[in-house]
Amino acid sequence: MITKPDKNQVRKKRHARVRARLSGTAERPRLNIYRSNKNIYAQLIDDVNHVTLVSASTLDKDLNLESTGNVEAAQKVGELIAKRALEKGLEEVVFDRGGYLYHGRVKALADAARENGLQF
Repeated sequence: MITKPDKNQVRKKRHARVRARLSGTAERPRLNIYRSNKNIYAQLIDDVNHVTLVSASTLDKDLNLESTGNVEAAQKVGELIAKRALEKGLEEVVFDRGGYLYHGRVKALADAARENGLQF
């Protein structure tokens, strides 16, 4: 009997392929996204020094979200990560969609980050 591969295993394999080519630096960190069913998380990562420079998620108290697993919440996280990055003097990033399709919440977060000053 042939079993169908797990959806998350396929995503991780796709993410590993992308990560082989992407890397963040202190001047141009990697904007990494993790999406769960209930929340979405974003981090700016310096892969050279192995440090997270800025992070934001739907769990942040200053967002005051009613629902955390939708497109509107992802837009708020995109705005927040861009604001925090600009405060630290970071404008250019490398976008790492984490193996997810560029659609829905991932696209909403990326578009909101672009509109609020991040360049990628």
